[in-house]
Amino acid sequence: MTAETLSVVAFPGAPNLPTFAALELGFFARHGVEVTLELTTSSVAQATSVASGEYDIAFTAFDNVVAYSTGQGSAGAGIDPEYIVIMGATQLELSLVTARDVREHQDLIGRSIALDALNTGFAFVLYQMLDAEGVEVDDCFLAAVGATPRRWKTVRSGEHSATLTIEPFTSLAQAEGFRVIDTSAMRFDAYQGGVVAARRSALTQKSRAIRGLIAGYLEGLDWVLEPANRNEATELLQRHMEIADEAISAVMSSLLAPESGLTPGARLLPEGMRTVLELRSRYGAGSVPDDAESFCDLSLWEAVFNSRGQE
Repeated sequence: MTAETLSVVAFPGAPNLPTFAALELGFFARHGVEVTLELTTSSVAQATSVASGEYDIAFTAFDNVVAYSTGQGSAGAGIDPEYIVIMGATQLELSLVTARDVREHQDLIGRSIALDALNTGFAFVLYQMLDAEGVEVDDCFLAAVGATPRRWKTVRSGEHSATLTIEPFTSLAQAEGFRVIDTSAMRFDAYQGGVVAARRSALTQKSRAIRGLIAGYLEGLDWVLEPANRNEATELLQRHMEIADEAISAVMSSLLAPESGLTPGARLLPEGMRTVLELRSRYGAGSVPDDAESFCDLSLWEAVFNSRGQE
């Protein structure tokens, strides 16, 4: 049987490790799907490219699915990537990385903070962090810069004074003496960061291939989470992301901890999804349903997950 193809777009970051493993170790191919993976520069670029049909699958933030499903997407009117969540991915700890001279939230007053976009879920996490410490968002200068590598680069160069990061960029920043003054884990019991979303049309037209992608990803995830594979998984991540030796141990520890990284079984986190909905209701521009399940179609994940013990 000829392998079906799926095009995937993801944000740069350590959470892509199960996908890297599935690609290199042949897990996707074993399930009859040929997967191409490309990395995006921002949530706007990702949504625009998915909406155009360039990609079938997006490894994205749960809030991006909520935003575009409710007409609040950062790409603006007319851009509809048709996101529907097909499985979970990460709890995803977001860290507020700051310049070396920033010691507390109040030190950010009058200074610039780099964000992906100003009305995404990650921005809302920042707003909650500032609010909780008595800092008005309007007292800071906010800049839409793009995905984490770009944001971290602008803080490292001194262009901006702070940003939210994920691994490996959090550990890279700390290794260079930059500060982490807050994290999403300190603010929320659970936060649904990353999910895997399909275009609704692709879910209908390419269901067999998407089922293969889910099966291959779950194998890659299991392989990454297996303690016996720690050294090989570390080498794989370093090869794909060129992470410095002094940071890689911290990156892997965070990635392998369910409270800050990959979610075993690619399950969704009901409480974490509620957190995302509450933040968008508080800081977003429109109304948001309180039913997280309305943004999901887990039928293929459930079919694959439930059949794994029978293979």
